[in-house]
Amino acid sequence: MSDPATPYRVLARKYRPQTFAEVIGQEAMVRTLSNAIATGRIAHAFILTGVRGVGKTTTARIIARALNCIGPDGSGGPTTEPCGQCIHCTSIAEDRHVDVIEMDAASRTGVDDIRDLTEGVRYRPVSARYKIYIIDEVHMLSKNAFNALLKTLEEPPPDVIFIFATTEVHRVPVTVLSRCQRFSLRRVPIEQLAAHYRKIAEAEGVAILPAALGLIARAADGSVRDGLSLLDQAIVLAAGAEIGDAAVRDMLGIADRALVFDLFETVLQGDAAGALDLMDGLHEGGADPLTVLQDLLDLVHFVTRLKLAPEAGAGDPLEEGERERAQPLAAGLAMPVLARGWQMLLKGLEEVQAAPQPAQAAAMVLVRLAYAADLPVPADLVRALSDRGTTAADRAAAAADPSPPQGGRAPSPGLGAAAAALSRGAGDGLNTASAAAPAVVPPPAPEATPRAELAAMPQSFAEVLALFDSKREALLRSHLWSHVHLVAFEPGRIEFRPDEAAPRDLANRLGQMLGEWTGSRWIIAISQEEGAATLAEQEARRASSLRNELAAHPLVRAALETFPGATIAAIRERFVGSGTGIEEVEAPADDGIDAAGGDAANTGEAEP
Repeated sequence: MSDPATPYRVLARKYRPQTFAEVIGQEAMVRTLSNAIATGRIAHAFILTGVRGVGKTTTARIIARALNCIGPDGSGGPTTEPCGQCIHCTSIAEDRHVDVIEMDAASRTGVDDIRDLTEGVRYRPVSARYKIYIIDEVHMLSKNAFNALLKTLEEPPPDVIFIFATTEVHRVPVTVLSRCQRFSLRRVPIEQLAAHYRKIAEAEGVAILPAALGLIARAADGSVRDGLSLLDQAIVLAAGAEIGDAAVRDMLGIADRALVFDLFETVLQGDAAGALDLMDGLHEGGADPLTVLQDLLDLVHFVTRLKLAPEAGAGDPLEEGERERAQPLAAGLAMPVLARGWQMLLKGLEEVQAAPQPAQAAAMVLVRLAYAADLPVPADLVRALSDRGTTAADRAAAAADPSPPQGGRAPSPGLGAAAAALSRGAGDGLNTASAAAPAVVPPPAPEATPRAELAAMPQSFAEVLALFDSKREALLRSHLWSHVHLVAFEPGRIEFRPDEAAPRDLANRLGQMLGEWTGSRWIIAISQEEGAATLAEQEARRASSLRNELAAHPLVRAALETFPGATIAAIRERFVGSGTGIEEVEAPADDGIDAAGGDAANTGEAEP
């Protein structure tokens, strides 16, 4: 029991490393810095990167103490093992040393803050050997602030050292990185974290089970500080009693691992109702639905690793205890099943995070997983479809002659074998406990549709347009009518000059459609020659000639003079065709002719 008069210090501050030897999980960085200090090859700027809580700021302070330590007797020099007793060591540990300036770039991001800092660089240290600037979260500085720092960072005074710390090194300009010696602090392994927390628990006189330590170490996700905060919380939760894994699970809101295994096996059996019941029980017990799906995802990953490497998880204190139950799953489940479960769970995590009711979204993910457990793997489906076209005679011949074909590959199994493989769920590892998965019945082969009748080969460009009319290709027909200047035509070959309004792919589309409709290959050539007028221009000239001829007819002139203001609205030509009937063709009126004001009397008719 601590003294009530003494303020309580959290474990993360109480057990902060004071020397390089106390830093865990960063052996490469510690060895490099120790050698640099021992040999006097000290850089003028360092940048420390890594996730939160791995020791970036702690390492910066250790560097400051190591470079400024003078020993208990006041005569020492830079050392890899600061004494912790001299005035510099104690004042730096208490964050009150005048020559060790710590700056939080998250709150002081402007160029004026950096200018104040660079102004102080010109002055020598007050009492220490080195003036050290520690800038935390340096990536938060503005672009102008970085620019103001560059020159000083490149050529600082010999007694000034910069130490930067950041969790997002990609946001630091390359010009700054190139001027610093960079150290990337890695995540601390789970087993190393668990051993570290066990020592701290023993120092605090707290009894904690190894499984609980493993849960805290895994939840820390490589961060020493995060794990110490969780250990602090667990100590308060236990209130002097032994800390077990159940209490830690309740504190973290995660499900019992045995129940996660039960849920996973129930889903693989295709028992959707049972999976929902287990999920409801976990939710009522305080487990977060998102965490449950994450645990299932971790389990799928662990089972997959066991299937590929049976020694997986040997060093993890948690996975070591799960290997016995996970190994039968790894042996019985096929790799496609595990891969499909991984993808579905990964997609389900996104849905749960975005859903207004996470518990409902998690339940729907489990339902999909349960129904997917009865589906065959894609390889069996492909095999069944490939065997579907094999005749009974072919299968009998294959059974009579077991020799492989010339390609060296054995023939695929018959449809009966494929159907049997599809109908049993346990054979492919999809359904290890259900009786049988539903058989897959291949759909009947579609009947061959009769080929469409081919059109007759057009003998003129006009017949080409008539073919497009019959095929209801009005848009392309209008382009051929209005924007094509014919240069040469013969059945199977068209040469023309398109005008500016014609689409660029007109020739390709024309050749493709004529080839499909006639069954013959058509050559469509683009020419630079002038060519004939378009059919639209030819029809306009013809209509204009007919109009002029009709206007000169005496009867028409008399009608126009009798009815002032009357105009020729349309011209209908009457001619006797090759048959027995009479056919009328109406020529379109010009845009400049007023056809609105006429009536039956205003229409002229010419009969050749």
